[in-house]
Amino acid sequence: MPNKCIVIVDMQNDFIDGALGTKEAQEMLPNLVEKLGAVKDADLIFTQDTHHKDYLSTQEGKNLPVEHCIEGEKGWEICSALQPHLDKAKAVIKKPAFGSMELPALVKEYDEVELVGLCTDICVISNAMILKAASPEQKIAIDASCCAGVTPESHLGALEAMKMCQIEIRNVEL
Repeated sequence: MPNKCIVIVDMQNDFIDGALGTKEAQEMLPNLVEKLGAVKDADLIFTQDTHHKDYLSTQEGKNLPVEHCIEGEKGWEICSALQPHLDKAKAVIKKPAFGSMELPALVKEYDEVELVGLCTDICVISNAMILKAASPEQKIAIDASCCAGVTPESHLGALEAMKMCQIEIRNVEL
């Protein structure tokens, strides 16, 4: 088994060019495609933000009243540029919240877990903090060049917060 896995967080159409898409997510995507294309010695795990038709009545929906990532719809799907990597994925986790409580068990045997994806300031940081809390001695890292936040400022703020929690931040000047 490889000693490293890469967790690809919520690289779904709605976060790239759909309901909650951003220019930063679109600009980051080629970096991630290149990175995953070069992976030879790491397992891949994808997460998918997963909501249902009742989204607007949920706590998240009341605070962020923009329907997105509704299971089965185009916006919920992993973007086409990353589809070839889904076949190689060890797992795809459907998660109804920002962070996945399933993730720590899936990655516990790895020496290193690197996270990439969207959004740095919501789901990436949530999953990184869950992993760090579950396994404080496991190396948790973020490739900042393969992440994007809701805004450039909140992206940098999330990276700084993760760094303060002893999560390694790669490919960025803080």
